[in-house]
Amino acid sequence: MRLRTRSQCAMEPDGKKMDQAPPFRNPFVHVLKFTRMEKAKIAVMTVTLFPIRLLIAAFMMLLAWPFAFLASAGRSETAVEPQCLWRRLVDIILKIIMRVMWFAGGFHWMTVKGQRALPAEAPILTLAPHSSYFDAIPVTMTMASIVMKAESKDIPLWGTLIKYIRPVFVSRSDQDSRKKTVEEIKRRAHSGGEWPQIMIFPEGTCTNRSCLITFKPGAFIPAVPVQPVVMRYPNKLILWLTLCQLHNVFEIEFLPIYTPSEEEKKNPALFAINVRHVMAKALGVPITDYSFEDCQLAMAEGQLRLPVDTCLLEFSRLVRRLGLKPQNPEKVLQDYGNRSRKLEGKRLCLDDFAQFLDVPVSDMLQDTFSLFDEVSICSLKIVDIREYVIALSVVCRPSDSLETLNLAFKMFEAEDGAITETDLAIILKTALGVTHLNVTCLFAAIDSEGTGKITFENFRSFAEEHVDFAEEYLLSYHSVHDTANTKITNGICPDFSPNDHDSTNNAFLKKHN
Repeated sequence: MRLRTRSQCAMEPDGKKMDQAPPFRNPFVHVLKFTRMEKAKIAVMTVTLFPIRLLIAAFMMLLAWPFAFLASAGRSETAVEPQCLWRRLVDIILKIIMRVMWFAGGFHWMTVKGQRALPAEAPILTLAPHSSYFDAIPVTMTMASIVMKAESKDIPLWGTLIKYIRPVFVSRSDQDSRKKTVEEIKRRAHSGGEWPQIMIFPEGTCTNRSCLITFKPGAFIPAVPVQPVVMRYPNKLILWLTLCQLHNVFEIEFLPIYTPSEEEKKNPALFAINVRHVMAKALGVPITDYSFEDCQLAMAEGQLRLPVDTCLLEFSRLVRRLGLKPQNPEKVLQDYGNRSRKLEGKRLCLDDFAQFLDVPVSDMLQDTFSLFDEVSICSLKIVDIREYVIALSVVCRPSDSLETLNLAFKMFEAEDGAITETDLAIILKTALGVTHLNVTCLFAAIDSEGTGKITFENFRSFAEEHVDFAEEYLLSYHSVHDTANTKITNGICPDFSPNDHDSTNNAFLKKHN
């Protein structure tokens, strides 16, 4: 598989082309590389500055608790109550306490650009990008309501502070929770400014800030004016590591109010797309149609974790947009596998590819086709449909690596039930969504008798004995996972350099030769 070129442009749901092609960088993977000096600094600060800041932050939260408790005691969660004088005073006190807490955490300077709109002008604030727990800073600055898990209000101390800002609670145990949440947002948004503004992160998950992913429609369904808000962290580190730095900088910018057109009011997806364009332009970052589902794919646990430069995220996006992601994946994958096996490796052109999937030929289908068209005959591009089935299996069940490989072996195996090294290379290259992969060392380790072929049972036994076989034996994949120890939940993901592949591969070859 291979990434599409920059000249190929992805399409938005409204049929318009995106400003830029999907980024090469995986927006859900965060990798930090430190110099020796930076590592030494972090080590020293962790045992000196970090504990002090943590204690001060805890003290500030304890100090804020009684004010939040008094202000929220006896207040209705459903009815609007006037913000009386003493509650306004509590609001100011809590903002000061929270500001001191962030100051103690190293955020000495916070730059605010633009003017925050009144609740009556823009009932909803949309924030992006969402990348860190420190994104809570705007919440404490504005005391706006947010959408939170219902379980959060039962957390000691923290729950009281959360209830004070009157959030919209989402209950995981309630099947109708999503619908109720949307209705509550609509109710508050149409209150004429009586309720506090609702602050929403429309991306729905954390990214590495390299782009803006798909916005969920929740903030745009009420069809009311929204105020886009963008956040910037000029500092390199924004995790708990931030507490180990002497100075941290945070910038928030309130963009002009975005009032939806009549067409956007009827189409929340279009409304979300246009607001995202405005925010991406202000941030100077590209947009991509990746979503929370893709985040789950990128971060799925399994023996074949996806590398940073995988194109399976792009494949997943296209499959979802084409409506080809099955509701019952086991049955569909089994059917695709049986049909692919009968073709015995026969390559398909675009028309045959569309017929196999039972969908019409379209630009989006051609984009999907282009991820696999590595073979041409007389200028006619063709694909091995088995690769598509493998990629679809990974997207549908990202944590079940062995199930995907079992399906792949059945499609590639000869009459004796075995596959060759070339077959294994194609299978693993597709399962990881990479262009180049050297499986020689892995194949040799599995084929201990030197027969030149292996069965799935051989592979399964080896994988069970060597749980980390991917990191140990797959060269290109191994080079990506050299940074696995620094992969973290929030932070900055630097550009992936192909040179990293070369240097690590050479070192690995020397080790095994």
